[in-house]
Amino acid sequence: MSAQQILKVFVTRRIPQEGMKILQKAGLCNLSVWDSDEPVPRAELLKGVAGAHGILCLLSDKIDTEVLDAAGPNLKVISTLSVGFDHLAIDEIKKRGIRVGYTPDVLTDATAELTVALLLATARRLPEGVEEVKNGGWSTWKPLWLCGYGLSGSTVGVIGLGRIGLAIARRLKPFGVKRLLYTGRQPKPQAQEVDGEYVPLDTLVGESDFVVVSCSLTPDTQGLCDKTFFSKMKKTSIFINTSRGSVVNQEDLFEALSSGQIAAAGLDVTTPEPLPTVHPLLTLKNCVVLPHIGSATYSTRGVMSELTANNLLAGLTGSEMPSELKM
Repeated sequence: MSAQQILKVFVTRRIPQEGMKILQKAGLCNLSVWDSDEPVPRAELLKGVAGAHGILCLLSDKIDTEVLDAAGPNLKVISTLSVGFDHLAIDEIKKRGIRVGYTPDVLTDATAELTVALLLATARRLPEGVEEVKNGGWSTWKPLWLCGYGLSGSTVGVIGLGRIGLAIARRLKPFGVKRLLYTGRQPKPQAQEVDGEYVPLDTLVGESDFVVVSCSLTPDTQGLCDKTFFSKMKKTSIFINTSRGSVVNQEDLFEALSSGQIAAAGLDVTTPEPLPTVHPLLTLKNCVVLPHIGSATYSTRGVMSELTANNLLAGLTGSEMPSELKM
């Protein structure tokens, strides 16, 4: 029996063509694709992975013990089209000796750009301005109408100065940021290039005009941004989160925004995703919510798709992955 016949791969969503072409050209696997832009229903996922040697999934696909059991003992590799991996049951995957590929680095620039865009849109109240033009609220020039906050001379605090955090800091510095604070598990040598000051979390939260969350989701960071956190921020400060929704207690954020405890917030990630249209945060003018589009440039998604495909093929053939998650 040829490798083409025995290596079954289930792809949980329609992915950019760059990746599909690599998989089809390789001729190694029998591809089964959930050919839709919408998530695969759970029952179809469990059916689709049965007997699979490889799974290509997205961040929205929960790959837990039930899915692993449904796949069975053939499963060699899971390749996720994401830098995050909190949707994967890592401990169980490790126990079964299954390799995992992911896509760090390639979405760093796109996510950093989006974070800066979101920060500026939130601080300078761009969505409000667009809405005022459309609804007739733009009457005459008023000295304090739609005034916001600028970066020049400000203090920016970055929680998590990893690849993306550093890329954000690099882009913000030329705006005239006076101080760049950061916090994390330990000081980072690369912080020197942005004149970053390593400080305790309380110092960062209390002294920053802009607090940017760019950390991984871990047991330590789950719910990190809560009532106590927001109570330490300046009333004029802006909160930005492009990391993971679960880092933030959204009820506490709503309270901080609606009570004037902080000035505004910009989110590209929420809990859940998508955020229900009736969610209280969406009633606030000082909260800008985007639909998790940090990496959404055509080129970035194409490169992510290529890397995901190459990771999958390497896992199937037992060769070195371009980007393997070390567990």
